[in-house]
Amino acid sequence: MIAVEVKNVVLEADSVVRLVLGRPNDGLLPSFDAGAHIELTLPSGLIRQYSLCRLQADERYYEIAVLKDPASRGGSEEVHGLTIGEHLSISEPRNHFPLVSPTRKALLIAGGIGVTPLLPMAQTLSRYGTPFEFHYCSKSPRHAAFSSALEGGRFADKMHFHYSLVPSSGRMDIRAVLADKVSDTELYVCGPAGFITSVLEEAKTLGWSESRLHREFFSAPVDESADLTDSAFTVKISSTGDEFVVAEDQTISQVLEDNGVFLPVSCEEGVCGTCMTDVLDGIPDHRDVFLTDKEHQEGKLIMACCSRAKTKTLTLDL
Repeated sequence: MIAVEVKNVVLEADSVVRLVLGRPNDGLLPSFDAGAHIELTLPSGLIRQYSLCRLQADERYYEIAVLKDPASRGGSEEVHGLTIGEHLSISEPRNHFPLVSPTRKALLIAGGIGVTPLLPMAQTLSRYGTPFEFHYCSKSPRHAAFSSALEGGRFADKMHFHYSLVPSSGRMDIRAVLADKVSDTELYVCGPAGFITSVLEEAKTLGWSESRLHREFFSAPVDESADLTDSAFTVKISSTGDEFVVAEDQTISQVLEDNGVFLPVSCEEGVCGTCMTDVLDGIPDHRDVFLTDKEHQEGKLIMACCSRAKTKTLTLDL
């Protein structure tokens, strides 16, 4: 972990605050690529992941932007209460949502605070002179973080703003945006779970290949059609042979923690990828949104914080 302090706090939009973080001694921070995030340990002990929302103009600083979510489990509310000079700790940057290539044509689609990981992508693509479009969906300009800067910035000609509460703008026509780019473009989408799901479903209907659909969820979508009846199963630890029962109301990660088996966990919703574990035997019952459809079908990986088992026993590479 890296010790940092809050260097600046800026209100970027309604309920969106931007934090500038740096080492107390102003030393350099590790570099990162577009799409990366950090884990932030808050004063209360809560650990939350936030996208780095701007490439480093100065290697002493990181920037994150956080929406104060009414449905927050406490993290975003605590972030909004931070003040300049407060001390925190962060992880080194990690990237589960990278650009496939900075020279490959791209379509960036952001819903609300989902703009944060896409901003460094746009900066990178612009630097390389790569063709791209950036569609930013929000309620209104005052709800859209960084909108003023983007309207007058270096890649303003690539920006398309869709404001649902502004009659002259209106909601994005997903099909129209996707339809003429099926064969030669990488799609990157981030935002509310339902928003991402709508974009991905439309893309698949239009014939986009799974390999060119890239997304990052901040929270898991609710599957109202899912059968919520869970059964107990056994999880086996390959390295020791130990077996533990995962009850109907427990997760794999909870059972591992209770029995002294270390596995890092962050989001607890199958969103972030922190707890991803190899499966050696058995069939996972996937409940995450991190793995691709292909990875779900292959059944070689599992998100231990939320997914379960379709077989009586699941052997993990731990």
